[in-house]
Amino acid sequence: MKILIAGAGAVGTHLARLLGQEDHEITLMDADKERLALVRDNTDVLTNIGNCTSLKDLTEAGVANADLYIGVTPEESKNITSCMLAANLGAKKTLARIDNYEYLLPKNTEFFEKLGIHSMIYPELSAAREIAMALRTPWTRFWWELCNGTVILVGAKVRENAPIVNKYLHELLQESKQFHLVAIKRGTHTLIPKGSDQILSNDILYFTTLRKHVHILPDILGKKSFETKRIIFMGGSRITMRTIQQLPQNINIKIIEQDRERAERLVEIAPPNVTVFVEDGRNVEFLLREGIAEADAFLALTDNSEANILGCMMAKQYGVKKTVAEVENIDYISMAERFDIGTVINKKLISASKIYELLLKADASNIKSLTFADANVGEVIAKPNSRVTKKLIKNLDLPSDITFGALIRNGEPMLIDGDTLIEPYDQVVVFFLNKSLKSIERLFN
Repeated sequence: MKILIAGAGAVGTHLARLLGQEDHEITLMDADKERLALVRDNTDVLTNIGNCTSLKDLTEAGVANADLYIGVTPEESKNITSCMLAANLGAKKTLARIDNYEYLLPKNTEFFEKLGIHSMIYPELSAAREIAMALRTPWTRFWWELCNGTVILVGAKVRENAPIVNKYLHELLQESKQFHLVAIKRGTHTLIPKGSDQILSNDILYFTTLRKHVHILPDILGKKSFETKRIIFMGGSRITMRTIQQLPQNINIKIIEQDRERAERLVEIAPPNVTVFVEDGRNVEFLLREGIAEADAFLALTDNSEANILGCMMAKQYGVKKTVAEVENIDYISMAERFDIGTVINKKLISASKIYELLLKADASNIKSLTFADANVGEVIAKPNSRVTKKLIKNLDLPSDITFGALIRNGEPMLIDGDTLIEPYDQVVVFFLNKSLKSIERLFN
């Protein structure tokens, strides 16, 4: 595919590198030639100096032949305008990064499509929803709801006291199928497990299960669930405020913000259960005075990845059970994992998830790129006469980087195993490592 990306900031640059690995023809466009030079020196991506709201510059960048135009500059108005121009100049699909929740309401979809804007992402809102879910299920590293919430993908670190430690997968076979282990993250590697693989202490395990069976997982992982009633936020960012909007108002919330002007703005818009402090969130004396030892969760959401990791490490030292860090530097994510930070948020990966949906030449939706694993999960519908419908799963000779976790058939969710035969129009939960898009297309089309 020919893809034109406008905006060589953190998100645009990450997308250009990621999609370049998938053998797409990528052009990255920005008015700042120094930013583009950095990208050009480190990747095979084509670059184009230009303004994305200029008809002349868009035409010179090749927008007329683009299969996908992505507007991810920091300015919402630029992204919206450039998508409209790109669609009218010939781009087949467009995607705009926005920061207005109203645009995402289903009633407005048709309006924007008529303007030439086929898809939109609001990374901060997606991040807030992810964090709110992490606070509702604090024993997990990751929680993703599929098939309208009937199927859950859970990621959690297995403790050394867990009953499944040192067991082989074939020993976990259940008489009544209640979960399916779809991946193991061990060190820096993610593997799709086989029956001969062993579970080790400190592995991050990814399970698919039905909502009615989720309650059995904490025990087998050596975990205890708990309620988050007292939360401290380090940083009063947009993600912080969007997260608070997702949480019930009976939770005691403290926001620590260094910038006085921003703190004063937060006081004006925050609900009554929120107290705002002007302070450095790494000030130990202040944190102890404000009860960090009694907090259930500490969320570090500043624009400084290193500060966020350090803040969460300090919170863990004082016994905080759930920590969440925004880590925008991709190279630091593995460090955050080593320091046992529970949930890591990255806006670049959130944006990538949405773009995978647009790239897959299969009927796919609800795709999520996993922060701790080089992998993704999503829902794909099996088309009639597709390869995936012709044999039992165990006889499909699936690539080693793909596995199926569950499916919805005629509205009913079910977990699957090697003896399952996928039928046309089944909605299948697919877990796949990066660079597997082509394999999914071959299976499901």
